[in-house]
Amino acid sequence: MSPHVVIIGGGITGLAAAYAVATDPRARAADVRCTVVETEGRLGGKLLTEGIGGCLIENGPDSFLSTKPWAADLCRRLGLGDRLIPTQPGRAVYVWHRGRLHPLPEGMAFGIPTRLGPMVRTGLLSPVEKLRAAADLVLPRKRNPGDETIGGQLRRRLGDAVVDRLAGPLLGGIYAGDPDDLSVRATFPLLAEWEAGHRSLILAALARRRAREMTAEAPAGAVAHQSSTGAAGGHQHGPAPMFLSLVGGLGELIAALETALEGTAMLTGRTVERLVTHPGSPTRFHVAIDDGRTLGAHAILLATPAFISARLLEPIAPAVADAMRQIPYVSTAAVTLAFRRAELAHPLDGHGFVVARGEPLAVTACTWVSSKWPHRAPADVALIRCYLGRAGREEIVEADDERLVDLVLADLRATMGIEARPLFARVARWFKAMPQYPAGHLERVQAIEAGLQGIPGLAAAGAGYRGIGIPDCIRQGTAAANRLLTHTLDDAALRARSGGP
Repeated sequence: MSPHVVIIGGGITGLAAAYAVATDPRARAADVRCTVVETEGRLGGKLLTEGIGGCLIENGPDSFLSTKPWAADLCRRLGLGDRLIPTQPGRAVYVWHRGRLHPLPEGMAFGIPTRLGPMVRTGLLSPVEKLRAAADLVLPRKRNPGDETIGGQLRRRLGDAVVDRLAGPLLGGIYAGDPDDLSVRATFPLLAEWEAGHRSLILAALARRRAREMTAEAPAGAVAHQSSTGAAGGHQHGPAPMFLSLVGGLGELIAALETALEGTAMLTGRTVERLVTHPGSPTRFHVAIDDGRTLGAHAILLATPAFISARLLEPIAPAVADAMRQIPYVSTAAVTLAFRRAELAHPLDGHGFVVARGEPLAVTACTWVSSKWPHRAPADVALIRCYLGRAGREEIVEADDERLVDLVLADLRATMGIEARPLFARVARWFKAMPQYPAGHLERVQAIEAGLQGIPGLAAAGAGYRGIGIPDCIRQGTAAANRLLTHTLDDAALRARSGGP
């Protein structure tokens, strides 16, 4: 019997893992089979791109970080290098605070200033609050090496106002979480490294900017490794843009993976009901599917949300299952609206805005899609996407479509003066889709990984563990597939040498 790897979950983590198996020369030489089981009727998880009314709609993430190379590298391996595009350059981001949109001070990194002038001039902070932030320049570094929250560190270094109006909306918004509940080490470990290495976060941010400027001024050959691939496949010298997408949206990545995985069995619209271990059998696991089938597997990757993986692991690894259940998830929604551009007085002269803490709005952030990305809407259409729901405010996601659209329109009227009715609206809900990383998260993940090591041939990967972004999920899925493949082939070789089945 040829080795069989079963991947439970057909989101980007599971598909990246399947691609790693399908393209590994060792797997081809050993005739390794791979099956992906996905509950939804389609593949891709939260990566879902639609075309509506001549507009390109992202229902889930709209981009990925270029500073983490795994997503861009996978795109290039799939032949999508010429399709990678950066955000539109030279566009501002705003913060809604006390009845107006304030430009985010130029040169912010993780909500920390890399340029002092814009921070001094911003209207987001009072003079006293700016002096409090400047105290970071003289405060001693943290003595306790233990984990703390983003809010805890930044309030200690820079004060409450910076967290509530700058860093909190920017950093907490990525996780749809409260910065006072999110682990620094699990979410933005660079902040902990900055304080440990430079003492002052502002001094560390200034040093980072100087280093980036020196890199940008270096000869082209010296910075070629930092160049970004444009839509035409050419190289732009200098620092890479922070965010990348694909010309046709991130759905292109899923479509390319599906094409590349045509030889891989895909069971969509099917749910795994239970796992059974058979340590003495060549197929160590039996995977019971809801259609009555049972798959024999030499190795299994759980690429599902942690609470789903916990249900499957409960009979065979209850301690691991308990640790997985302790990873919290929150629900969010995205409402995308299209307007006739001529009916909007707002210039849409930026990528959008985030909402400061304590503001009486339903939305947590707003992206001006047609300004942020090229060719996402016809020239006479403005495409706007708003986000609702976060830790502590999840109940809003339960409202019906009409209610959510009305809430968004009311907030757009208050923030941008939009009175027009949309050409269309698209509501996307993601229930229990955003994992939260509270302080101590990495220790919990280490316990999960240690428990799984006691079950050879079983692994877990995905947004619930070591990074929620697309690059992190691709990295985790690929690494887990490589580990499982090595184990499976080593186990098969051992059995062959011992004369076993």
